[in-house]
Amino acid sequence: MPAMTEVLFALLVDYGAVLIMAVTFASCVALPVPASLVMLVAGALAAAGDLGLSNLLVGAYVGAVLGDIAGYWMARGLEGALATRLSPGPRVRALMSEARHQLLARGGVAVFLTRWLLSPLGPYVNFAAGASRMPMRVFLPWDAAGELIWVTGYLGLGYTAASQLPQVIAMASNFAGLTMAVAVALVLMLWLQWKMRQLRAKRRAETDPAAP
Repeated sequence: MPAMTEVLFALLVDYGAVLIMAVTFASCVALPVPASLVMLVAGALAAAGDLGLSNLLVGAYVGAVLGDIAGYWMARGLEGALATRLSPGPRVRALMSEARHQLLARGGVAVFLTRWLLSPLGPYVNFAAGASRMPMRVFLPWDAAGELIWVTGYLGLGYTAASQLPQVIAMASNFAGLTMAVAVALVLMLWLQWKMRQLRAKRRAETDPAAP
């Protein structure tokens, strides 16, 4: 088990809701912290009577939502400066444009699902939502609903399955790896779609130079 994870587990008894708020916040701004595993252990500690479950729920939920909002506003504030200074090439610009289009077309559902079902993608959807200037009135309700599922799901699982916690942690780790693989597959699919559109456009231009 990584050293950082062990330290976080050890600090849970003393810092409880404050620690779990900090961990969920950090994970939602793309910092590499094991938020889901920490919530599982916190739920088990609540089942043993070492921590209060309601305090953990509030702390984890507030941290997650605030982290999502922070990621959204960071991307919204820096988007113009980054675009100017980084000057991405045509391929990156095309991928960014397509990602924004998909987010705006299915934005609410995309935000909701990446809070819990595809949680490794969550921080990056926050950034995309901010950069594409998705209205906060759209982003926040879907975000809040999805984070409620994520927080109650992991804390509740840790609480109800405290006696089988090692097995539950192993299953959660495998699930996280699976969702990351799905995320990579989605990005690859997006890139392949872009390449196919470019190839079709090139063929049309070669066969009909007057075509747009």
